[in-house]
Order: sequence, then structure tokens, then C-alpha cells
Amino acid sequence: MAEKKAQNQINIELPEEVAEGTYSNLAIISHSHSEFVVDFVRMMPNVPKAKVKSRIVLTPQHAKRLLRALADNVKKFESQFGAIAENDLPAYPNMNFNTPPAQA
Repeated sequence: MAEKKAQNQINIELPEEVAEGTYSNLAIISHSHSEFVVDFVRMMPNVPKAKVKSRIVLTPQHAKRLLRALADNVKKFESQFGAIAENDLPAYPNMNFNTPPAQA
């Protein structure tokens, strides 16, 4: 049984520059029939141009797993620290990038 458990372990390396993280206060999600693209954006006050700081491309299956993992983590967070307030969040900015509509 220990041998089977060892086969299921994944060794993950976290480089120092990645471990520091990248701040993002907006995510833009688009998709095609074969992939989801999540752009993490940093918007700063009084700066007219926001920048994409990171882009993650996922298969639909991994996007669904991420959705479930985020929902599970938000639930755990709220059970420990209380409900996350959404009413004080600003409205989403107008983001017309002249891209074709998403396909499902």
C-alpha cells in the first residue's frame, strides 16, 4: 500500500521569484471550445492603463477543477473568518477589447 501512495505523490518545485506571488485585483476569463484563459490584471488608482500580470491557460477539465477548489477554499475561509462581503466591491470597469464573443 505504501508503494501505491508513493506513486500518487507529486514533487512540486516553487522557485523563489514565483513564491513571492503577483498581486492582481481583476481577473478576465475567456474561453474557446478547447481552453480557458485567465488573465490576472493589476489596476492602480489614477493610472489609466491596467496591465495583465499573468496569464494562465487551462483545459476545460482543469478549469472545472479550479472552480471546485476555489469554492471549497472560500467555504473553508468563511467558516474560519466569516462571510466575505461583496457589497463594497466597485462595479467592473468597461472592458471592451474588441474580441469576438466567447464560445461554449
